[in-house]
Amino acid sequence: MQIELLAQAAQPGFYGFSFTYIAIMVVSLLASLIVSGTLKRRFQQYSEIPISMTGAQIAELMLRQNGIRDVKVVSTPGKLTDHYDPVSKTVNLSEPVYHMNSVAAAAVAAHECGHAIQHQQAYAWLTFRSKMVPAVQFSSNMLNTVMILSLVGAGIMNSPTLIWIWVALFAVTTLFSVVTLPVEFDASKRALVWLEHSGLAASMEHDKAKNALFWAAMTYVAAAIGSIAQLAYFVMMALGRRE
Repeated sequence: MQIELLAQAAQPGFYGFSFTYIAIMVVSLLASLIVSGTLKRRFQQYSEIPISMTGAQIAELMLRQNGIRDVKVVSTPGKLTDHYDPVSKTVNLSEPVYHMNSVAAAAVAAHECGHAIQHQQAYAWLTFRSKMVPAVQFSSNMLNTVMILSLVGAGIMNSPTLIWIWVALFAVTTLFSVVTLPVEFDASKRALVWLEHSGLAASMEHDKAKNALFWAAMTYVAAAIGSIAQLAYFVMMALGRRE
């Protein structure tokens, strides 16, 4: 991403930020790979610990016990594709989670139901994040357009004004990644509280579910930190161009 900026940042003496952007991208990529790899290992490990209900059954039970009857639990293709859709009001569980009766499936299913509960209760951070979606989509599209124009030699990044426009657009996507953090952590908290009081898992299994959800949340933390670091770099670059 941002190939022209990457090439500029690699030049010695580029406003004192030589190789800074490359370092940010490499560190962000490594952190993402470590977290993602750990999450997959934990999910595989905890998928082998059986419980009495499948992920789909757990999701339906959690929704009912929280008085939510207008949300459907459906299966979606792929692995780790689980998500809650507030528009269609569906808890979408990946095929393994939907059909498996394991600690991992229980943790993921309960987490997604946590989002449904947030929606029902108009949780402030979820509402804010939902309202940001149009702005994020616009900013992402514009960032791609600017990048393409730069690649074909339009010299976008040679203009201080346009660099600040880039910074503003990137700031929107960064803010979205930061706002996502309390949403995800709160959903996991709701999931763990429900699992603890549901009687479906023993204390040891509850700890494993907690660990699985922790590493799932770390994927969002790594993404947010990487985005903040890139934004800081772009701001410094813009300030350097102004001088």
